[in-house]
Amino acid sequence: MYNLLHAGIGLALLSLAAAPATGASRFIQDPYPSTYQPRSSEAVLIHNATVLTGTGQRLDDADVLLRDGKVVEVGRALQAGNEVRRIDAHGRWVTPGLIDVHSHLGVYPSPGVSAHSDGNEMTAPVTANVWAEHSVWPQDPGFAEALAGGVTSMQVLPGSANLVGGRGVVLKNVPTTTYQAMKFPGAPWGLKMACGENPKRVYGGKGTAPGTRMGNVAGYRAAFIDASEYIAKNTAKPAKRKRWFGGDKADSSGDSGGKRDLKLDTLAGAIQGDIRVHIHCYRADEMATMLDLADEFGFRIAAFHHGVEAYKLADRLAQEGVCGALWADWWGFKMEAFDGIQENIALVDRPANSCAIVHSDSPEGIQRLNQEAAKVIAAARRADMPAIAPERAITWMTANAAKALGIEGKTGTLEAGKNADVVVWNGNPFSSYALADQVFIDGHQYYDRADPRSKPVSDFRLGQEVR
Repeated sequence: MYNLLHAGIGLALLSLAAAPATGASRFIQDPYPSTYQPRSSEAVLIHNATVLTGTGQRLDDADVLLRDGKVVEVGRALQAGNEVRRIDAHGRWVTPGLIDVHSHLGVYPSPGVSAHSDGNEMTAPVTANVWAEHSVWPQDPGFAEALAGGVTSMQVLPGSANLVGGRGVVLKNVPTTTYQAMKFPGAPWGLKMACGENPKRVYGGKGTAPGTRMGNVAGYRAAFIDASEYIAKNTAKPAKRKRWFGGDKADSSGDSGGKRDLKLDTLAGAIQGDIRVHIHCYRADEMATMLDLADEFGFRIAAFHHGVEAYKLADRLAQEGVCGALWADWWGFKMEAFDGIQENIALVDRPANSCAIVHSDSPEGIQRLNQEAAKVIAAARRADMPAIAPERAITWMTANAAKALGIEGKTGTLEAGKNADVVVWNGNPFSSYALADQVFIDGHQYYDRADPRSKPVSDFRLGQEVR
């Protein structure tokens, strides 16, 4: 392993070696590619609705036209042919499909039994070699429940036991037999990392490193030093490249030179910017340390997750383009969650260029992301903060979430050319009484609250009454 004393030597050279080459990096070649195919869809005109576009705009008495799986136009008094199916949404609201950036559906599915516990590979502090997608069980009944809550896409992540938990995957919330058929085409992988109490508790409890927060940071640095060496050696030795898909598939524990290493593939992809880094982190001081770690090794953090103290460094997060993927009001369940406040998301959302996100980390919470956002609006009002308009709050579950996942060019807003991921609500989605009436993914209607037969039923639920 590269000596820690040399961590700062030659980082400029290593960052040059880490620069992405033209075309896809070989560190992110995908032997398990998406097989997702949009279902057939009819042209649909949703008219007379209150439309929240996800771009910060609200349109009253407006229409949304969908055709060939895409949003064609959003505006008032849109014209469409007689072949178009018309949905009268008078009194109802329309939003982009909701996106949860932190889910464990499929890797911790229902029922919650040990045989289904596939989210944490607690065999080493750094398990960047594992991919959450290889644990996803598409039959998890939670996917259908999330769909009924308006969730059209999600990032499924490994758990937070390890310093580096592995790759996450972005899924479309569609009923399938294989996870590949749910995999969002072209979406970058995420890298799940965790700071604070979890890794030091899991491994300190075993009498191994890390057992402290300083051990956590030493572990990250050691892993990224190996990855930096790995990049330099593999880019400097073209003759070795033929081994990447040859007979030698072993996964080593060091910097390995030309030998393929699945852990270092992922870490190298993060350094090169091809894999987005998502960090479970609660305390403001630790988030600041992780931002410095990212500067040391040349990677960017897409989002801090949970971040109950994110409000303490909201300005820095906005300045550095880092999203805060947060709960509305979870706090106090362990020491690092002690200083949470209900205004957290509202304060993270306030600076210019901010990126506040409501996430779930829960099979129940993912069904009610809109209500979680509503709690934030109410908390801000009680604190005499400026009123948060619905057109602003919807971005916490749509545009900002898409930005964090690197899919903002395809979904997250109702704009011409974007995927027709759309939710029709029975009223203001930030009401306690709000329910999703209809949910479209790529223009296909996957859910209709008025027709129970439209709700997907997994094989696991066959023979059980579904309401």
